[in-house]
Amino acid sequence: MNLTPTESERLIIFTAAELARRYRSQGIRLSHPEAVALITDEVMTAGRRGMGHAALIDFGGSLLTTDDVEPGVASMIPVLAIEVMMAEGTKLVVVFDPVKPGVQPQSEEPIPGELLLGEGDIELNAGRDNVTLQVVNTGDRAIQVRSHAHFFETNRALQFERAAAFGMRLDVPSGAGVRFEPGVSTEVTLVKIGGTGDVHGFADLTNGRIDSADVRALALSAAKAAGYRGA
Repeated sequence: MNLTPTESERLIIFTAAELARRYRSQGIRLSHPEAVALITDEVMTAGRRGMGHAALIDFGGSLLTTDDVEPGVASMIPVLAIEVMMAEGTKLVVVFDPVKPGVQPQSEEPIPGELLLGEGDIELNAGRDNVTLQVVNTGDRAIQVRSHAHFFETNRALQFERAAAFGMRLDVPSGAGVRFEPGVSTEVTLVKIGGTGDVHGFADLTNGRIDSADVRALALSAAKAAGYRGA
């Protein structure tokens, strides 16, 4: 028997769904993959029987409740997209919130991926050296700089005091950034790069420790030679 990858996957779904049905018949609450497999198998089978697309969506959302699954599983399945073979061909059936609220009270256990925040505030970059600079984008298109870029080595079209930005990065949360529109002056606050202070890559101007006077002098010279504004 030669099976295509799709047919092999269908058998895996069926096998997992059979296990889920067995567990459910014995009062065992389902895990995430077991719940996904059961709903997927039932919807795919109903599609083969001739159920319409709209009816399949409703059907997929009526199979399980939070009483049938382990705590937190419902929140892990906000949407389920199933490719269903129907009489007119393969169609995508998308079921939102397929596991509906049950009768039993919800557990107070943490939800997978939930953020549990402590009381009080955490000050970002507390105690680090900082500097505030005016930056002007002299180019003809917007420039974005991310949180941990060595600001000294950012786009050469940005006009600012490069020497003051050596060894510094944006004072923003990790992953955030600042967008500089053409011709617009923007005030930014920079903080000293932490850790060991070794900076490599970026525009290939530094490649050394930011606390080294020699590294700083060579970087400033390289930036000036390469036409970086403000160097």
